[in-house]
Amino acid sequence: MNSFREEVTAYLGLGSNLADPASQLRRARAEIAGLTGVSERGFSSFYRSAPMGPADQPDYVNAVMAVDVTLDAHELLRALQAIELMHGRDRSGRRWGARTLDIDILLYGQEQLHYEDLTVPHPGMTEREFVLYPLAEIAPAGLEIPGGGRLDDWLARCPKRGLEVLSVD
Repeated sequence: MNSFREEVTAYLGLGSNLADPASQLRRARAEIAGLTGVSERGFSSFYRSAPMGPADQPDYVNAVMAVDVTLDAHELLRALQAIELMHGRDRSGRRWGARTLDIDILLYGQEQLHYEDLTVPHPGMTEREFVLYPLAEIAPAGLEIPGGGRLDDWLARCPKRGLEVLSVD
């Protein structure tokens, strides 16, 4: 890790639909904030959403976390994947299947990154109510999604599709 790296604000999407999802997100929040080179800037309410993939799974609990980081994007990704593993994340199942914990890097400053293992802004985030609504709750007014336009414009075009606020945590 480069301790002289300039601080960047990143937005992380958290989701769980197994093993007490709200507790999974609370623990993950603390673990993320406890990482070297990471400090919490904001955390949204918890939201309940229908599964995006197969319907034969429980609803998800989602949230968005804003963090200031001195880690580069890949260092952050590796740290988040280690937290997912500690929570019992199994990547061998079906795509969009049930999971104990999913943490996605939604935005990493104003960067646009395209790697085999990491794409930022997160693909599809502008169409997902369970990302846009919690992101809008904690993002600064007029937030620009790099290469994608204003968050407010995407939010105006995204129906809630049953999204429900569970708590202000």
